[in-house]
Amino acid sequence: MIELKDVSKTFTLHNQGSAVIEVISNVSFAVAPGECVALTGASGAGKSTLMRMIYGNYLTQAGEIRIGGLDVVRSEPRDIIKLRRDVLGYVSQFLRVVPRVPTLDVVAEPLRALGVPTDEARDRASALLTQLNIPERLWSLSPTTFSGGEQQRVNIARGFAHSYPAMLLDEPTASLDAANREVVLSLIEDAKARGAAIIGIFHDEAARTRVCDREIDVGRFTPGMAA
Repeated sequence: MIELKDVSKTFTLHNQGSAVIEVISNVSFAVAPGECVALTGASGAGKSTLMRMIYGNYLTQAGEIRIGGLDVVRSEPRDIIKLRRDVLGYVSQFLRVVPRVPTLDVVAEPLRALGVPTDEARDRASALLTQLNIPERLWSLSPTTFSGGEQQRVNIARGFAHSYPAMLLDEPTASLDAANREVVLSLIEDAKARGAAIIGIFHDEAARTRVCDREIDVGRFTPGMAA
């Protein structure tokens, strides 16, 4: 479902004499349906950079990144948008939404984009918000007014609203209390059980051990860090 072949990334620092920084090189691995793979490595190894490359936020200098057969590296923007709508979900630590949109609609939006009827999408959103312990009295408010932990849980609910065949998880349990951490880990386990291919960054070692089938040390692909 997710396959990387000889992927490399550089950054050009145009305000530093166009210096070229090689971030990662020759990254190759694959993730099967129902498998969760953890990206590990020291700070600065390129874990988040690689995640953004897979999602199509960063350009890739070389190689292939295939999600369900689509090469993200060479695809047109409209194809990336469709991939994100239908196939590839992304849960980050940070919630980015249009202000004044109610929380219930923020969570339901990925389903509405797929043509799911409003009532059905809101029912799914309600179930997830309840599961993640967001009080119902807050659902009509914009999540931009919430605490950091509440915003993260709204972001998680939004990310799991649609049953994406592939998912990217960037620290999904960070800053969560024990009860909500358990809910998130259960959501990940459910996604694996239905066949989702997942790549995640988990600094929580216990969470990583519980839901991940194997680990990939990104430092192996980082110039100057590789052994």
